[in-house]
Amino acid sequence: MPHTYEYINEFMYFVIQPDESRGKGAYIYCSGADMFRFLPITRGRHGLASNSTLRGLQLVNLAIRDMALAKGVTITSLKGECSQFAPTKGGWYSERLLIEHAPESFLEEIINYAVVHFLKKIVKACALPDAVPDKLLPPDELQAFIESLCNKYQGNHDLKDCPRGR
Repeated sequence: MPHTYEYINEFMYFVIQPDESRGKGAYIYCSGADMFRFLPITRGRHGLASNSTLRGLQLVNLAIRDMALAKGVTITSLKGECSQFAPTKGGWYSERLLIEHAPESFLEEIINYAVVHFLKKIVKACALPDAVPDKLLPPDELQAFIESLCNKYQGNHDLKDCPRGR
């Protein structure tokens, strides 16, 4: 029997769960991030056109689509909420995808890739000198790491402090 893959903390979630209503081998992928919780890191460090948290999530999901195509897995966008995984109030942004014909190993690969690369994209977009762990940490440990970044950069969002802002 297929099972649910999930990675959840107070900053983000990535969840893949079976959707038996769509047939065997169908999964719903929900990813989301609380943009407000990332503000101490991102405020003043991204272009006016896009929030780096939102954009990071979108870029990771595009990369997952590329990974799926390379493996013959079908992924399509789905409308709807992922409210069963995160609050709908506040600064949460989420995306929902339908995954079909995916081997179990690919589902686990998605979670590992998504979490690590999502945070790397935020740190890179904000031109922060901090290294993001290459290995997937447990959700509470990664939350502590992100909180340490928030504490480090809180109130330090003047563009002159960011190399890209010069």
